[in-house]
Amino acid sequence: MTIDASTAPDGRKDHLDAFAVAALLACCVLWGLNQVAAKVALADIPPLTQAAARSLGAALLVLAWSRWRGIALWARDATLRGGLAAGALFAAEFACIFVGLQFTSASRMVVFIYLAPFVVALGMRFVAGGEHLRPAQWLGLAIAFAGVAWAFGEAFAHDAAGGPRQWLGDTLGVAAALFWAATTLAIRATALAKAPAEKTLLYQLAVSAALLALGAYGADESWPAKVSAIALSALAFQTIVVTFASYLVWFWLVRHYPATRLAAFTLLTPVAGLAAGVGLLGEPLTMRLGVAVVAVAFGIALVSRR
Repeated sequence: MTIDASTAPDGRKDHLDAFAVAALLACCVLWGLNQVAAKVALADIPPLTQAAARSLGAALLVLAWSRWRGIALWARDATLRGGLAAGALFAAEFACIFVGLQFTSASRMVVFIYLAPFVVALGMRFVAGGEHLRPAQWLGLAIAFAGVAWAFGEAFAHDAAGGPRQWLGDTLGVAAALFWAATTLAIRATALAKAPAEKTLLYQLAVSAALLALGAYGADESWPAKVSAIALSALAFQTIVVTFASYLVWFWLVRHYPATRLAAFTLLTPVAGLAAGVGLLGEPLTMRLGVAVVAVAFGIALVSRR
């Protein structure tokens, strides 16, 4: 039997292999489409109500999957505190995304969300001492961050394509990035780092479903009397394909591969999201946003090198 020297005794690897790259590419495409689906469904379903519905639906799917696979979810393993924290951060992230999409485009939202890898890279050294980036990788993250920051300034122009409140949607996108990064760090810094991916995801979905439902109630939202087929299809796509399937794959990857490499690679998602927003929704492609995507792609090339 041959032992891979790059694989630690606990099963973790120090680089992204072919399987990880393929899984990440699939996730990036799906996550890029997710913002478009949420934007489409917002025409009929209020933001917090939509976010709560997709978390609840995906939580039920995770429960069914775990029962079918015989995965233990209720064992005492000291994950409760981390799970509650991760769930609350997850709820905050998607509250920002769904509310923000009312004021900015899906293509802009997906670019701003992917500031998260920069924050993960900054914070991971404090929760996982072995995960450090080299100077060239820091340069890649800095270039990506600068490109996104430059695009953000566009929201404050008098002729912003999204209207006078585009800055609010963009700001909520940045806030969502911070919450997403905090969720990743919370998972790696607590007992969730060794928990099954299904349990990690279920914590986030169940807690966020409850918190988002409370938020929807507080905002006086309700399920609409009539929902179009396209809105229901968009919600089903978010629930089944993105929130259940792709997140399950993501949390498995977080357990087995370096989080800084994973987070940086997901910067491909803005490219997919920008293409989907422009191609499917007819959203404007500005020069600043285009430059931001190029900077993000170049940052990936630097950060992902072994």
